[in-house]
Amino acid sequence: MLAGLLATASHAAARTIRLVVLGDSLTAGLGLPPGKAFPDRLQAALRAKGWDVAVLNAGVSGDTAADGLARYDWAVPADADALIVELGANDMLRGLKPETTKAALSAILDKARAAHLPTLIAGMRAAPNLGAEYGREFSAIYPALSKAYDVALYPFFLDGVAGDPKLNQPDGMHPTAEGVDIVVERIAPSIEEVLKQVKRQSAP
Repeated sequence: MLAGLLATASHAAARTIRLVVLGDSLTAGLGLPPGKAFPDRLQAALRAKGWDVAVLNAGVSGDTAADGLARYDWAVPADADALIVELGANDMLRGLKPETTKAALSAILDKARAAHLPTLIAGMRAAPNLGAEYGREFSAIYPALSKAYDVALYPFFLDGVAGDPKLNQPDGMHPTAEGVDIVVERIAPSIEEVLKQVKRQSAP
């Protein structure tokens, strides 16, 4: 009996971590060749660091935070172990009220908390042409939610890439494959902390 319990525990410890990235075109990989989207490159980087992880691409181009919330129940499978929320850019581009975006993201985090999913929320910044006040209100969404829900925060998903023509596609908004790799390199340490939380939760 003891041997069976040990075998079960060993199997649980060895199970591949399922990390879901709920996002928009920045997750979906708009304009990129197969295998070059953020979830693909993140999975490769994490596996190179020794993590047994499968990164699921739950990105849909054009999605707002409310769109992500609407499809959460089928986009985030019941056997998910952790979640990255990368939403809000399309809200900003459409000039939606920051409180509307915050409410949708909050509802997503409510669902993640109910499922006991360790979560990282990736921040976004507003374009300068939307004005300083809008920019302040929009940028404040992410740290406020991180604090309220006690989830990990990566302050700006496109850090090191935004505004650099060499790292963005001709539209100036979506990273090239090289740009995606920079995003992955910078965000990976924060995501590893979330994966460590998964390990702690699953420890006997």
